[in-house]
Amino acid sequence: MVASHAVSTLEHRSDIGETDEVLESDDLAGPPPQEQPLFKAGAPRRGGVGSMYALFAPPAVDAVALEERAASLGKRSLKGETKLAGLRLAIAMMDLTTLEGKDTPGKVSQLCQKARTPLSNDPSVGPCAAICVYPNHVVTAKARLAGSTVKVASVATAFPSGQSPLDIKLADTRRAVDFGADEIDMVIDRGAMLVGDFSKVFDEIAATKEACGPAHLKVILETGELGSYDVIRKASELAIAAGADFIKTSTGKIQPAATPPVTLLMLEVIRDHYYASGRRIGMKPAGGVRTAKQALHYLVLVKETLGDAWLTPDLFRFGASALLNDVLMQLEKQRTGNYQAADDFSKD
Repeated sequence: MVASHAVSTLEHRSDIGETDEVLESDDLAGPPPQEQPLFKAGAPRRGGVGSMYALFAPPAVDAVALEERAASLGKRSLKGETKLAGLRLAIAMMDLTTLEGKDTPGKVSQLCQKARTPLSNDPSVGPCAAICVYPNHVVTAKARLAGSTVKVASVATAFPSGQSPLDIKLADTRRAVDFGADEIDMVIDRGAMLVGDFSKVFDEIAATKEACGPAHLKVILETGELGSYDVIRKASELAIAAGADFIKTSTGKIQPAATPPVTLLMLEVIRDHYYASGRRIGMKPAGGVRTAKQALHYLVLVKETLGDAWLTPDLFRFGASALLNDVLMQLEKQRTGNYQAADDFSKD
């Protein structure tokens, strides 16, 4: 209900901004374009004539234009009810994450409680979309979240490096699903991607998707290791073609992680794929999104690139460990006029 209210508020405010590149609400309300083969990506311009380009031959990314557009969208100022709605929506889109060697059942349980009720004195805030843990903690998380709408996501496929044989990666995935994971966050083989072994990357994603069974698959590109926007675009298209339900920027274990230009680029790939196939793919920036101001910037990127239909936890998530408390502080400031101390919010 909170997410729905937030989307509705954002839809009817004009101060987020407008652009000819936005998918209008009418574009997404009707039936999707005719289904196309998933080994194709891209689409002709709206209202024009053109041909789709092959998956592994996308046009070169204009880095200057991409970075300038991402920066310009970061200058949009959200105020009043629009800002309040955006903050609430950001909370509903968070995957609260703990992926440390020192994780314990107690820490995971605390994280689950915070995901269910982010603001203890206001049950109308939240819940968060999911928590993300290692496979060994999935059973604990499922028990603590029973009866709630919060999903349990588990990393798999030799996270964070991806440097294990495929049979081990698939066993890792199946085990997490058997434990009860609703979503799997896998990592691609960045070494294979960088040497041009695209078939290996594709086949591993496709095999992992099959191993997921009913669980949704998020594919982590680890964009900070891919070296260029062109490779990031190619990896995004490949992941989508291989069956990803979401594409995700980063593991959060290296820097740079999520950045506005990289996220904008990946959103544009999702837009192109939707035009080509009618299939909606989700997006998850992870790592480096630490403040409410940054979160609102990312929501503007989504609205301006994909339109209101993607302003939902079903299609956009934040990978977050430090973000939630800053958003809660800003939410309380908007509601009460006073900043709360950081110590007023739990750390886990």
